[in-house]
Amino acid sequence: MYKARTDYLKKILYLLVIFSPLNSWGQGILNQYLQEGLEQNLVLREKNIELEKSLLALKDAKSYFLPTVDFGANYTLASGGRTISIPIGDLLNPVYSTLNQLTGSNSFPQLENVNEQFLPDNFYDARVRASLPLINTDLIYQKEIREKQVILSEYELDIYEANLIQDIKMAYYTFCTAHTAIEVIENAKVLVEQNLRDNRILLENGKGLPSSVLRAESEVENINALLIEAKAKRQNAANYVNFLLNRPIQTEVVFEPQTLDMKEFAELMGENNISGRSELLQVQTAESIQETILKSNKNYWVPKLNTFADMGSQSFDWAFDKQSRYLLFGLNMTVPLYQGNRNRNQIHRGELNLKSVQNQKELLNEKLSLDLQLAKNEVLTQQAALQSAEKKLESSVSYFRLVDRGFKEGANSLIEFLDARNQYTQASLQKTISSYNLLKSLAALERQLTTSN
Repeated sequence: MYKARTDYLKKILYLLVIFSPLNSWGQGILNQYLQEGLEQNLVLREKNIELEKSLLALKDAKSYFLPTVDFGANYTLASGGRTISIPIGDLLNPVYSTLNQLTGSNSFPQLENVNEQFLPDNFYDARVRASLPLINTDLIYQKEIREKQVILSEYELDIYEANLIQDIKMAYYTFCTAHTAIEVIENAKVLVEQNLRDNRILLENGKGLPSSVLRAESEVENINALLIEAKAKRQNAANYVNFLLNRPIQTEVVFEPQTLDMKEFAELMGENNISGRSELLQVQTAESIQETILKSNKNYWVPKLNTFADMGSQSFDWAFDKQSRYLLFGLNMTVPLYQGNRNRNQIHRGELNLKSVQNQKELLNEKLSLDLQLAKNEVLTQQAALQSAEKKLESSVSYFRLVDRGFKEGANSLIEFLDARNQYTQASLQKTISSYNLLKSLAALERQLTTSN
């Protein structure tokens, strides 16, 4: 019995050493999971697709500055419609008659008046047209907007990556908490089962009490209940880790003790600059986009000038010869004169949108500053809780040793022994929880200080 209790004390002290804030090893598996999450997470893949779409939209905006070449053709058949009368007979027949009389011949025949319809019948027009914008401020501003929208997508990707890293860390720390709690409870189970066997032996030898056996059995069942609960929590935490990593839910999650890096701790607590936060840069980019849109709206009066050149052929009855072929060059210019004050309304709308984004930026800046301060306060709170849990564990270790020795010598009762053991177990569990709560608070603080890549 004494050996079992000694082994239990050694395991508790081992856990105490593992979670000492001065220990800085055991970060490998978490980094592996973080890398796997950034590579496999489905939402992150979707964000990358959106970024690629933004890059394609930028390429489209740039392409409008290049010449475009199109081929076009049309063919018409027509019957009826408006006509124009051409009095060729009335104009030429008198002249032709006079000439025939003078020459004494019929060399000049009589002509009929002609009615020509306006709609072309059996007529084709095929051409290749090249066009190029010469002056178009809309294209310039659209290109600028597309470039900034790509930057917006990049910031959105950075934000999700930072959130994903925090979520994976939180989930893995929760898994480690449950895993370590299971170790503590299993060690306590060894102790209470040994105590149950001892009390049964004493009862069989006539030196024990039935109530002591019943109390020991109750303690064993309590420990079993705690163990079942801790295993369920560990499984749920492992499932969530696998979900974030886009792995099958039943994939094994490897446990590796996670400890505090004091150098990183000091750096995080000493940092206060949030100007590089992706959220803040994102809203600043959105502000820049609204400024560009406002400039575009204010330049509505700038003329738009395009040029085009056609090379083609047009004729009746599919004729293709020197007479049908043609070259055509032209310029096209539009200047807005009056559009029912829509341009002014658009300018005013742009000014309102810009003010709205500026208000959002100011609010976000204040919120990020507040969140940073709250995160630091939480770290300090969890650090104090961990120090308190460490002292409580040390006291409970010493107290349990004294009571254990006294119980073995008959100086302490079973109630005192069980109470000391419960304090011991609870202090061990609280130490584990406080250790990982501190790491969780540091992960949250790290998220608040994450800057754009």
